[in-house]
Amino acid sequence: MVTYVLDSSAILRYLDGEAGCDRVAEILKDHVAGRCEAVICSLHWGEIAGQTCKGHGVKAMDLVLSRLAAFGIQVVAVDGDRAVRAALVKLKRNVPYVDSFGVELAADSGDGVFLTADFDFKAANRDVTIEFLPAK
Repeated sequence: MVTYVLDSSAILRYLDGEAGCDRVAEILKDHVAGRCEAVICSLHWGEIAGQTCKGHGVKAMDLVLSRLAAFGIQVVAVDGDRAVRAALVKLKRNVPYVDSFGVELAADSGDGVFLTADFDFKAANRDVTIEFLPAK
């Protein structure tokens, strides 16, 4: 079964109804139906919280996070080993540190597909399968 590792840009596109939101919706629907897994790194989860709070306030943030949690997306915590592996991804592929956690998580899941709207990840597609959402 395919595991989709969602980054914050993919979820924010979904929430804002921007380019690629239909693809994210399809993955979430398949996840709920048991046809795939959907996971997100806790750092990306925090980015979603921060962006939502900044733009819409704490109540909106709480609502968004509870609705996302209702999909059953697994939020994967960061431990020391994962942090070191992400640091190595950052050094090897020159991607931002927080973003390297999504690449590391996709690599760790074996059959993982990293879903993002951030084209800075192109260098990392040698290490994992990356599905890029369309440009805005």
